[in-house]
Amino acid sequence: MSMKEYRTIQEVAGPLMLVRDVEGVTYNEMGEIELPGGELRRCKVLEVNGTDVLVQLFESSAGINLEHSKVRFFGRGLELPVSEDMLGRVFSGMGRPIDGGPELIPEKRVDINGLPMNPAARTYPEEFIQTGVSAIDGLNTLVRGQKLPIFSGSGLPHAKLAAQIARQAKVLGADSKFAVVFCAIGITFEESDFFISDFRRTGAIDRAVLFINLASDPAIERISTPRMALTAAEYLAFEKDMHVLCILTDITNYAEALREISAARKEVPGRRGYPGYLYTDLASLYERAGRREDSQGSITMIPILSMPEDDKTHPIPDLTGYITEGQIILSRELYRKNIQPPIDVLPSLSRLKDKGSAPAKPGRTTPAP
Repeated sequence: MSMKEYRTIQEVAGPLMLVRDVEGVTYNEMGEIELPGGELRRCKVLEVNGTDVLVQLFESSAGINLEHSKVRFFGRGLELPVSEDMLGRVFSGMGRPIDGGPELIPEKRVDINGLPMNPAARTYPEEFIQTGVSAIDGLNTLVRGQKLPIFSGSGLPHAKLAAQIARQAKVLGADSKFAVVFCAIGITFEESDFFISDFRRTGAIDRAVLFINLASDPAIERISTPRMALTAAEYLAFEKDMHVLCILTDITNYAEALREISAARKEVPGRRGYPGYLYTDLASLYERAGRREDSQGSITMIPILSMPEDDKTHPIPDLTGYITEGQIILSRELYRKNIQPPIDVLPSLSRLKDKGSAPAKPGRTTPAP
């Protein structure tokens, strides 16, 4: 497909670039910049104002010559190649294999922004998922299709808990296909090495898909990473009829990236400098979990976020609590007493606990614990 080239770059300011006299370009569309030396850099459309387009660069803006650099737009958004061969693989935050294995041969390519699930097509979550953590299974039961966040604090072992749940989680019923989509957002090299080696050492990687976004990666990539993971989860759940547990850690890093991009665009800030659309943006992630009437599969989500200053009223945990069905809270006091995992059961809550732990009833496909 031939793509029109533009040599009308007007301005570059940090990670943002203004291109003038552009035709037929849409919001979220992907593009590339070709430097005079032939080097290619990726970009995404953030704003369209008439024939002016504001794009966000995925890589550095250093070396971009306004007069001699060219911009091309692809006519599509960011897409993820999907296949059942994704299981057992490790991908970057942009969906590229980083485990040394071959490139994926995709069944198809899917736009990562997805579509919201029609509320009328949802099935009520009521089937137990066993995590192997007694404080969750017995007191704050996780149910298929539920969104149950973990609220942690800086320095608390939420990474170990995430790896433990990914390793131990299973659905009851011998004929159920189960998979884990693990998404790490803005983590360090040390944490990345811990997750990958733990999954490989325990064999959990055989049924898992890992997306790893490092703290050194661009902020715009951090925005795309959880959507990559959820696109993979939707494919496995609703096209391959698998029960998928999607773990997202750390949502706080995602929200910080959102604030960084909002500030670069000079948007009016909301609470604590976060954009006013933080609630809507988080909901666009969380509400992609659930069960659908037309599919045997399901997506159960465990978002993990570290509360700044252990403050539950901070905008990120506060808004997350409105959207999700409960919360698991880690306690610094229990951690000091060497209780592992340090889950404080009194303020923790699963709003669907009675559905997942009730006695078996007609129509249940799996027994209660």
